[in-house]
Amino acid sequence: MAQKTAPDSTRRSERSRRAIYDAALALVTEAGYAKLTIEAIAARAGVGKQTIYRWWPSKGAVLLDAFLDLAEQASRAASENAGQDAVQTEITDSGDLEADLKFVMRATVDEFNDSKYDAPYRALAAEGLLNPELGEEFVAKLLEPQLQLFVNRVRRAQDAGHVLPDVDPRIALELWASPLAQRWLMRSGPLTHAYADKLVEYALYGITPRPTAS
Repeated sequence: MAQKTAPDSTRRSERSRRAIYDAALALVTEAGYAKLTIEAIAARAGVGKQTIYRWWPSKGAVLLDAFLDLAEQASRAASENAGQDAVQTEITDSGDLEADLKFVMRATVDEFNDSKYDAPYRALAAEGLLNPELGEEFVAKLLEPQLQLFVNRVRRAQDAGHVLPDVDPRIALELWASPLAQRWLMRSGPLTHAYADKLVEYALYGITPRPTAS
């Protein structure tokens, strides 16, 4: 007689977690964050709400983890499509800072314009203003790692003599990253590759004529 094996609780938990992530992302896109509830997530995922409360303290925490997982999957898929063995963790250094920044900024525009990212990203940005604890986690886990990529690339440009040595990379990145985020968040204008390119150009070369040598 064949011996029955015990159910794999780890696999079952991972299936439930994946279903919860999918449910949270789908519901925030369909109904908005205000109407997102733990009960609705549980019903869509086919789990009990106590299962969710056992792992997360709030709907915001669920959505943050779901969005982080979505971003990780997208990064891994992009690396696989590029034929890389591992997820790329730095901005490519081609020796041309302008080209490298434009490449990443264009990719950011594409992400902001993608419906599967837009609703959860906006929800987390808004909730982070009302919930300081979630806001700190949102910055630490999502925003800060992305900003650090720009910091590292500017520092490498400094080492190569392509950026002035006294430039603060953290302030410098805000010259192109912050306007893009503001336009997206406030919907104050279209997000295009051309706009992203101009932000990089203005940040690197300024907007006033340079004095000519007499």
